[in-house]
Amino acid sequence: MNGYFGEFGGRYVAEVLRGPLDELDQGFNEAVRDSEFWAALGQLRDEFIGRPTPLLYAANSTAALGGAQLYIKLEGLANTGAHKINNAVGQALLAQRLGKHRIIAETGAGQHGLATAAICAKLGLECTIYMGEVDIARQRPNVFMMELFGATVVPVTSGARTLKDAVNEALRDWAASCDTTHYIIGSALGPSPYPDMVREFQSVVGKEVEAQLQGRGITPTVLVACVGGGSNAIGFFSPWLERSAPRLVGVEAGGRGSLTGEHAARMNGLGRTGIVQGYKSLFLLDDDGQVQETHSVSAGLDYPGIGPQLASLGASGRVEYLRATDRQALEAVQFFARNEGVVFALESAHGGYQAMQLARSLPPDQVVVVNMSGRGDKDLFITARELTPGPWREYLLSEAEQ
Repeated sequence: MNGYFGEFGGRYVAEVLRGPLDELDQGFNEAVRDSEFWAALGQLRDEFIGRPTPLLYAANSTAALGGAQLYIKLEGLANTGAHKINNAVGQALLAQRLGKHRIIAETGAGQHGLATAAICAKLGLECTIYMGEVDIARQRPNVFMMELFGATVVPVTSGARTLKDAVNEALRDWAASCDTTHYIIGSALGPSPYPDMVREFQSVVGKEVEAQLQGRGITPTVLVACVGGGSNAIGFFSPWLERSAPRLVGVEAGGRGSLTGEHAARMNGLGRTGIVQGYKSLFLLDDDGQVQETHSVSAGLDYPGIGPQLASLGASGRVEYLRATDRQALEAVQFFARNEGVVFALESAHGGYQAMQLARSLPPDQVVVVNMSGRGDKDLFITARELTPGPWREYLLSEAEQ
């Protein structure tokens, strides 16, 4: 595909990064043809990540919703608590193969940073994580864990101080240090070959789901995944992208309203075609082509762009896009906690909410599968404040006084 998916994708970077991207492209294409690389990755998937993750039949939720059969892919049970570890391990092995001893990464919700820090600790690689100040404040548990793994977490104070700005700082670092450094981009975006690499390493999720469903004799009707940059969705959907069924539904952050700065939904006519951070896709841009502010209760869904392959799949109609608001995501967190004993990450809960609505609307002989791309431990400081503000405030004040 030469780095393009329809009109989207490409490699729009400064001259200083062309050489490193060419090297990475060649190294990646050689690695995926090397059985020894896959053997090493397979061993880490088994022993370090904990694959395969379970596919849970959500019997109580199915009964409560009164419609289709609902299944949950428990990707949050992977080591470090989210799907992000799949890509981090693959890229870290690739970096070793290329002779890079230093790793940098951006992170929003902290799960990609946490996964990167963990595999760097495992492989003995130096690790620096760029994270916006706003995200550091709302994802403090993940910051603590990254530092526990030995990573240096660098606060980003420019712009909106969230994921977009962390990506900018990581790109600046990489441009100055590419001889010794590999940049592990955490989502299926950025300049080529990153969208292809991330999809390849995350496709293990979709392949497992396909095998798990086949093992039970189940044909899915619809697959649902939240969409920020897109690593979760593209990996989950990957086995079915070239088929006409099942339905594939991506769920964006509806935030707290429809005005500029109140959401992070780019599809269904809301985004504009632009070139940002080295690739062409759909972004939330103003009339002057400047990136707009975004909002989501989840730190991982407030990125203003979407991965180029998912933009192309939306343009072709293969992937449908819906939204869930902050409140709806919190509703889904409570619903699945009380009915299934699992706590969705706030990002994943956006997909969970629309999976609930689809299950309600479909007959009992249909099957809805939603990817719980991460678990909600990391969101404690957000969900507790939103759902039980009084007791949570009292607890924090009592801890601060000690």
